[in-house]
Amino acid sequence: MQPTIEPMRGHDIEVVARLRIAAFFEGTGRTLEEDAAGLRNLLTSDGLEKALVAPVNDVPIGTCLLVRHELEPAHDLTPWLAGLVVDAGHRGKGTGTALVKAIEAHAASAGVETLYLYTWQAREFYVALGWDAIELCEQDGETMMLMSRRLDHNVPRR
Repeated sequence: MQPTIEPMRGHDIEVVARLRIAAFFEGTGRTLEEDAAGLRNLLTSDGLEKALVAPVNDVPIGTCLLVRHELEPAHDLTPWLAGLVVDAGHRGKGTGTALVKAIEAHAASAGVETLYLYTWQAREFYVALGWDAIELCEQDGETMMLMSRRLDHNVPRR
């Protein structure tokens, strides 16, 4: 069964921020309040940037973002698929794939030709979805992969 993917709403922010802190920012000093503030900014963006959620019983169990800037100042590329995370108890059911495809479709409908991402551990996941590895990068002593994907512009524009 295909997971439902929806735009993030205000009442989703705290749950999404908790998912993101646990997945990406544990031990970094980034607070729940800081992450929630960044997510709130996406709700009022100009329409290109987007936060999507995969809810189960109206509670987000996964999220993915489309943002203009990621990991400054590593690259001047834009825009970015960022922050893909699915709660551990819900992985392996297609939610991550559905979130990525929804962000790709949104970006293509906005006229984006190439989308970028960084990944530390999920290179094979993204390669299976058609992403290409560009280069290995270092951030805070950790190796990550810069990847890109050319988007299909047969998607109707909004």
